[in-house]
Amino acid sequence: MSNVDAEPAEIVCESEPAPTRVQIITSREVPLGGPRAMPVRRTLPQRARSLVGAWCFADHYGPDDVAATGGMDVAPHPHTGLQTVSWLFAGEIEHRDSLGKHAFVRPGELNLMTGGHGIAHSEVSTSATTVLHGVQLWVALPDAHRDAPRDFRHYVPEPVRIAGATVAVFLGSLAGSTSPVPTFTPLLGAEITLDPGASVELAVDPEFEHGLLVDTGSVRLAGTVLTRSALGYVGTGVSTLALTNLTDEPARAVLLGGTPFGEEIVMWWNFVGRSHDEIAAFRDEWQREGERFGRVEGYTGKVARLPAPALPNARIRPRRNPPTH
Repeated sequence: MSNVDAEPAEIVCESEPAPTRVQIITSREVPLGGPRAMPVRRTLPQRARSLVGAWCFADHYGPDDVAATGGMDVAPHPHTGLQTVSWLFAGEIEHRDSLGKHAFVRPGELNLMTGGHGIAHSEVSTSATTVLHGVQLWVALPDAHRDAPRDFRHYVPEPVRIAGATVAVFLGSLAGSTSPVPTFTPLLGAEITLDPGASVELAVDPEFEHGLLVDTGSVRLAGTVLTRSALGYVGTGVSTLALTNLTDEPARAVLLGGTPFGEEIVMWWNFVGRSHDEIAAFRDEWQREGERFGRVEGYTGKVARLPAPALPNARIRPRRNPPTH
């Protein structure tokens, strides 16, 4: 998914040690391209917190009536220094990229695209989609692998039943289930559906920090109530996460985790880099259709490719996660 903010903020992110209390990060609404601009709710990055492990971007959207909004139609756009993680609850999205991959994103199926050195892709909700609902996530690549070649992985996790919940692990390990999809830093990504009124305790890696993004219902995380579209952050040093569904219907959330990302990164538009000059060079190469990003074949939208926004007037300056004390 593209970050299509007209004036994308410059963000330099560095994870920092955090206490074990729950920090609530509320979402902000952002229009996602198209003539009728499908709205998405963005929890990462924000000034309150820029990363959870290597997770550096989280958009939550839907349930969206595509007859009213036009659905998703994001023309070819570039990425560097990151991986995109697509996870749907409802609907279907057609993916095409400059690696030559043509695939479909469907509920309960992971599509992970690596755009280290550079990649371009398009995303379009299909004609069979009436309701679009899901999350789009980015993972920052560490310096040693940020020029990784283009790659694409598809994986369908088998949901695991535990007392009080169903868990589908698409990256990392949780509840006795492990995804075979390799990652460049230790990560966790899982969909958790809590039974009505249920309480569960999940054993997690204490070296990870975690973020719980609530999709439906109201969930209490370690004593803190999270409502729909809020993300609850828990720092390292915690070996058990206690979740309670406060409603009489199933509640669904996405759990993200990873070891703190110990590097500074610069995020601007769809690029992850290490400096203003590097971001400017990425933008210039995309605008002049350089070979770094390749070409997406088969996209038939109204515009051939998304143009990059103008760079800010000032040099991009660092921003860091504030302390959570």
